Amino acid sequence: MKNNTKIAALCICLFITVSLTAQTRVNASKIMNDIRNGKDVVYKNATIVGILDFTFMDAQSEKLPKKKKRWNQQGENKIEKQITSKISFINCTFEDNVFAYIHEEDTQYTFVANFEDDVLFKGCTFKEKAYFKYSDFEEKADFSGTKFKGESTFKFADFKSNVSFSNTFYGESSTFKYAKFRNSVSFAKAIFKETATFKYAQFKDGVSFNKARFEEDLDFKHTKVNGQFDITGMHVEYDVDSKYASINGKSFNYNQN
Repeated sequence: MKNNTKIAALCICLFITVSLTAQTRVNASKIMNDIRNGKDVVYKNATIVGILDFTFMDAQSEKLPKKKKRWNQQGENKIEKQITSKISFINCTFEDNVFAYIHEEDTQYTFVANFEDDVLFKGCTFKEKAYFKYSDFEEKADFSGTKFKGESTFKFADFKSNVSFSNTFYGESSTFKYAKFRNSVSFAKAIFKETATFKYAQFKDGVSFNKARFEEDLDFKHTKVNGQFDITGMHVEYDVDSKYASINGKSFNYNQN
């Protein structure tokens, strides 16, 4: 009888352990609905299923003229969505695309999400696309420890507060072209499996690439850095294009040790 009791207790403990460690599956539509209602989004150890569209393109499109428009330099076709909710994902997996940027070919509208509160994607995994092109990050942005297994872009993104991309992994092409970092940012120990682009990026208060690995090329052309520039232990497997790059007002030529 005592043995049966012990076995039952052990089974209960194992069930509780599995329940605590297993990832909860959450539909992206639920997250979008919470954002729509102004609720904070806070998840840990969850798997997000379905396309997560921070731009709310479908809802936005219903309010716009259907006639195809031609893109102009004034950006009149850029439709912006302000996300006021706090966004926090820790150790989460995104099974499908995550969009804070979508360009709609038929209408030529460009849909962009801006974030007014903290944005955390710590220790997460993006299995498909992760697009944050043109996004403004008003408060803290933390992508540390995150794996971008699909294509990723932060082109033209504007980080206005503290930000970290330390220990990140990029399995496919990644670009930070024209990105603007107002505060110090870390890419320490980041791994870029394909060509990484930082062309025209601006680092206003320093950047760390300490022990970062670029397993193909690094495009650093026209990049400007003010403040600390830490490339201790940085490794680039092939070529670095640093033409017109500027570090504290001086030209930069990378020499592999």
